[in-house]
Amino acid sequence: MNKEIRKIVKNGRGSYYVNIPKEMMKELRFKEKQKVTVRQSGKKIIIEDWKK
Repeated sequence: MNKEIRKIVKNGRGSYYVNIPKEMMKELRFKEKQKVTVRQSGKKIIIEDWKK
């Protein structure tokens, strides 16, 4: 598993975001505007493909 340092950025509406490296997007086969689920597990954030 690759580890890269990323900054947490606050947008104008009060939410936060982190940029995902292009290589990880390709490896996971995630696409722009794809729906994902975001959940917390202890002190970790897990992002997974959204399944209906």
